[in-house]
Amino acid sequence: MIKTACYRVGQFFRGLTARVSDEEAERATRTLTAEAQALFRRQTIQDQRHALAVYGAIRQAGHTNPHLLAAALLHDAGKAAARLSPVHRSIIVLLGRFAPSLLARLSQGEPRSWNRPFVVHAQHPQIGARWAEEAGCSPLAVALIRRHEEKQIVVQTEQDRLLAILQAVDDAN
Repeated sequence: MIKTACYRVGQFFRGLTARVSDEEAERATRTLTAEAQALFRRQTIQDQRHALAVYGAIRQAGHTNPHLLAAALLHDAGKAAARLSPVHRSIIVLLGRFAPSLLARLSQGEPRSWNRPFVVHAQHPQIGARWAEEAGCSPLAVALIRRHEEKQIVVQTEQDRLLAILQAVDDAN
């Protein structure tokens, strides 16, 4: 519990100080369509930094599937619909840990001003998948983005295998 708390506090401060150079983003996103590159750029700097970390870890593990790499860069793009601040993210993480039923209730319905961060966070995989599809991403990349928060028990297909890789690296970053 203390280790998790320390990790989350560090994550909060890393979010406040996150930076992404144009060169770094261009290097990672050059295989994306121009529209998908713009979608990557719509993310907060914190989400861009996280996406680049996930992308880098997947590449470092030797994976080169372009659909998986596109999903790594865009899996949290739907969060841009609410521009989640580090404070909102912290509240969501704390509620998820200590009051998941309250978080579930806050995350339902239409995104209004007061509950927008909670609803968008809950719906970000679907939002991001729709945007990725509109940006010309492959059906496989779109499916990985849509499913990246799913709890997966059995790996049966190639899509499931790629999803397991994305989820493991996402959880570690």
